[in-house]
Amino acid sequence: MLDLARFREKLLARREELLAEDQMSEAGRAPVTLEQDSVGRLSRIDAMQLQAMALAQARRRQNERHSIDAALRRIDESEYGYCVKCGDDIAPARLEHNPAFATCIECATEG
Repeated sequence: MLDLARFREKLLARREELLAEDQMSEAGRAPVTLEQDSVGRLSRIDAMQLQAMALAQARRRQNERHSIDAALRRIDESEYGYCVKCGDDIAPARLEHNPAFATCIECATEG
């Protein structure tokens, strides 16, 4: 039997971490300056790459938050711990690794 309260706590704690990371990255994000005179070409390229990486990280955090929210809904609907594709139990060790996983290992490896 899964300890749903413990999994809920883990999911909520990770969600709070992601929100805090979003707030920190928003505070430090600045648009890239593209003026020819103010910055050299390589510095602009570096700045644009850093901005692209920051945006990619923000997308990953958003996707993880969506997965967490879906897992919390499955807990509320008594569907947590079951694969959303085949309906079989998800191994407890898999949920320990990442409580937001929605599929069993067999369905996850199918592609």
